[in-house]
Amino acid sequence: MLGYFLKPTIALLKIMILLKLGGSVITNKQKPLTPNVSAIKQIASHLRKIKEPYMIVHGGGSFGHYWSVKYDMHTKPEKYSTKGVSVVKNSMVELNRLVLQSFFQANLKPYCLPPTDFIFGNKPIIKKIKEIPKIANTGLVPISYGDVMWFGKNKFYILSGDRIIGMLTKILKPRLAIFVTNVDGVYSDIKTKKLIREMTTERPTTTDVKMDVTGGMNRKIKEAMSMSKNGTSVFFVNGRIPQRIVNAINGKGFEGTIIRGNKVWNI
Repeated sequence: MLGYFLKPTIALLKIMILLKLGGSVITNKQKPLTPNVSAIKQIASHLRKIKEPYMIVHGGGSFGHYWSVKYDMHTKPEKYSTKGVSVVKNSMVELNRLVLQSFFQANLKPYCLPPTDFIFGNKPIIKKIKEIPKIANTGLVPISYGDVMWFGKNKFYILSGDRIIGMLTKILKPRLAIFVTNVDGVYSDIKTKKLIREMTTERPTTTDVKMDVTGGMNRKIKEAMSMSKNGTSVFFVNGRIPQRIVNAINGKGFEGTIIRGNKVWNI
């Protein structure tokens, strides 16, 4: 498939790119507490080719999702087990540390940005979010992640990385956003793996893993639809083939699924 975008001009280089690294890519979601360090390192190595400022948000995979299921924690604010809250929080910190370490070893400059730095309760702190592009423009790579969040009134909730990407897109209006998953894109038929190359309507998929409490692919599609309505084009690519991430950003030989936003540079 031909690229959808012209190569960005110098003026556009100040506009961020947002990437969501799915837990299905950076961990083995079928095996509790198992990182896929090799996949993380390969993605980080390929991202060295990107010359534009970008931000990473990663999911919980077999870390956060495993424990949130075990302690019956969900996206709805409730008075959950404080032990569960502690365990989920610490598991996400552990996974984030592995991601940061892999990026650093790839000679990138990761900058840990916990969601509590720019989200209070379940509301984005707009002033702080608008500072993130300034951080990225220094050459650092801001890296955030899905987490268990304090809501107030002794309540907590699970905030997914997908939801974080949605919040950030609405405020930052990035050039594009990319969901990096463990499949080629969005399928119209999971059995035949028939790829939808361009989506114009919401089509559910059945690739969800039962362990996932934050909505799986269906949640990603809903977020992506909302993001595209705000003007950002959204890609779904296979992170197991990390060159596809680079191709999506550079507009060369893109393979995956796209949901076009209003701000499109046609070739």
